[in-house]
Amino acid sequence: MSTREFMLGNVAIARGIIEGGGQVIAGYPGTPSSEVIDTLAAMEKRDFYVEWSVNEKVAFEVAAGAAIAGARSVVTMKHVGLNVASDPLMTLSYMGVKGAMIIISADDPSCHSSQNEQDTRKYAQFALMPCFDPSTPQEAKDMIPDAFRLSNKFQAAAIFRPTTRISHGKSDVELGEITSEKPTVKFEKMPERWIMMPKNARARHPYVLQVYEDIRKELDDSRWNQLELKAGSKLAIISSGVASVYAREAMKRCGLDASFLKICAYPVPESKVTSILEHADKVLVIEELEPVVEDEVRIMAQKHGINVEILGKSEGLVPRHGELNVDICMDAISNAFGLPAVSQAATNLDMELPLRPPVLCPGCSHRAAFYVMKKVFGKDGIYPSDIGCYTLGVQSGAVDTTLCMGASITMSSGIYHAGEDHPVCCSIGDSTFFHTGMNGLLNAVYNKADITVTIMDNRITAMTGHQPNPGMGRTAVGESTVAVSISEICRALGAKFVEETDPYDLASTEDVFKRARDFKGTSVVITRQPCVIDLRRSGVKKAMFSVDTEKCTGCKACVRFGCPATEFDTEIKRARINNMCTGCGVCAQLCKFGAITEVKK
Repeated sequence: MSTREFMLGNVAIARGIIEGGGQVIAGYPGTPSSEVIDTLAAMEKRDFYVEWSVNEKVAFEVAAGAAIAGARSVVTMKHVGLNVASDPLMTLSYMGVKGAMIIISADDPSCHSSQNEQDTRKYAQFALMPCFDPSTPQEAKDMIPDAFRLSNKFQAAAIFRPTTRISHGKSDVELGEITSEKPTVKFEKMPERWIMMPKNARARHPYVLQVYEDIRKELDDSRWNQLELKAGSKLAIISSGVASVYAREAMKRCGLDASFLKICAYPVPESKVTSILEHADKVLVIEELEPVVEDEVRIMAQKHGINVEILGKSEGLVPRHGELNVDICMDAISNAFGLPAVSQAATNLDMELPLRPPVLCPGCSHRAAFYVMKKVFGKDGIYPSDIGCYTLGVQSGAVDTTLCMGASITMSSGIYHAGEDHPVCCSIGDSTFFHTGMNGLLNAVYNKADITVTIMDNRITAMTGHQPNPGMGRTAVGESTVAVSISEICRALGAKFVEETDPYDLASTEDVFKRARDFKGTSVVITRQPCVIDLRRSGVKKAMFSVDTEKCTGCKACVRFGCPATEFDTEIKRARINNMCTGCGVCAQLCKFGAITEVKK
């Protein structure tokens, strides 16, 4: 009797890693991929090694080292993280692996939690690596052991590309057997393969090209690529990944009886594509983001001299941005094949919903830090920021740029060296500082950038799900380890002005920022206060505050601070504090009339 569990997609992927016999798993947290390692690290009994690495490049290289020693390894990240790891990615393609290696890179169509929506399948093409593109959580789990098998067979790393809807979707998943076989780990010295100097790289490139074509032939018969030819129909749809689920449902709703090719493993299977092209007069390609399959289909049609009309993104029928859904696929099918539009029930609302921009949590220390920063550096100050919760400082007017992990410090340096006269004060989180901020700070100090670097240390990697980082003194699996001092790192990197402050103490924090602003050179301010969510989870309770309506004048100074726990009662024209209050006490410091006081128990 099979066992089924209702699972989050990332939990299903973690289960696939266990079933496939993963031995070394490393990664850097990034939504929507984080729960894979969270799940593995939380297991009480483990016969594998798992870690949160300091960035994606480091994680990639840890997994690569394990794989060339003969182990089955996995590295996890989100799509923009693969940019950080792209340096070792491209060369590992030439080196290959001895055991097996899966590169999990979760894409985020529609930018739910990302600064772009790039398509990892392009990296797979670029690096000449096979790519698995699951359409359901069940497939995601089942693909992992197969990806291990393929990687080992061809001695090549494999890319695994779930999207947000797979990673964060939930469904019943049928569990498989957990393999008891683990390959023996023994590093074998092979200089011509493991040392990628030009002489060896030139020899390996033709080999990799041949292996890529061998993998294409292998995947022609893969169960992840399914072809259904419909007798009597000259219409066909080719779809991939999660889009194939939408496309199937859209075909059903449109009443379309057509041939269908589902592609979930790359390189694109040439024999299956040519079969459907020869069977049809008109083919619609439906895929999310880039026209990876569409371009290949057009090339194959020309290569084999097949005269067929191919439609998709090039004709504007399928969007090249954002997530797809059943309605979008129905429109594409109707327009491509000249079918009558299928009526869809419209949702009419009698009221207009209010805008709900994302904001920092009630009591978040970052809000207080931004408040003081803006007060000291002024409205003409320039505020580059980074990737993290603190990006929401844009609501405080203290975030002017956000490019990628670690870029706040380096962009600040560039702004200063370009000749900007106004003061520059950037913000970066503790985990992001460990990720790529350290190099930027070293560069700023070395090249004499007169900027202030604010490291917002909330003692956790908060935005991606509260994973530990090197400053916390514990590993992914909860073991005690060295707690790396951010201030000592900054001083070791050459910074002469390095001070810590509690952002909840507005007066003290203001004094530190003023002295940092006036310091000639690269100054570092570390605002240190634990994440309020993490504190609550750990059972720490702080005081609560309330408004004395007799003393409150309705000036709204506390409301303008922007904390969701502070509201304005329009009936009595007085401020009030709701039950979201976390007890930070900043609003009490802002009130000039002493109207906000601690609730006595």
